Amino acid sequence: MNVLIDNRQTKVDASGLEALVERAIKATLEEEEVVDEVEVSVSFVDNEEIRKLNKYYRGIDSPTDVLSFPLMEFEEIEKGEEDEKDAEEIYPIGDIVISLEKAKGQAEEYGHSFEREVAYLTVHSMLHLLGYDHETEEERKLMREKEEKVMERLGLRR
Repeated sequence: MNVLIDNRQTKVDASGLEALVERAIKATLEEEEVVDEVEVSVSFVDNEEIRKLNKYYRGIDSPTDVLSFPLMEFEEIEKGEEDEKDAEEIYPIGDIVISLEKAKGQAEEYGHSFEREVAYLTVHSMLHLLGYDHETEEERKLMREKEEKVMERLGLRR
């Protein structure tokens, strides 16, 4: 697992978040039984930057908490199979953009720690990168169950 983290904001202290985000990514991959070497890029931004990205990519002119940008269809990397792939190959599966400003506000609103909120947003976004979505009630329920399992694995239950 290769995690690239870029802190592009100065409004919220990001101390200690790199290790937390890496743990959340690793726990999600383990829960989903992904055995391939993957690479994930994570950017910490402020509300203004994520608002611009949200407007450009989704047509929504407001800040959001997290955006996911899958780089490949998850089916392209098989869970648990070692067929003719190069054992050393690293698969870049996507980019995660988290507004630390929004995460801090949501943590206060929901009454839990900032760290728990950042871990949750990371797990949520990782599941998107792995092909999950929440467009229908059935998809939303499945994704929520998967999020809760990973958060339990991290010791960060509600």
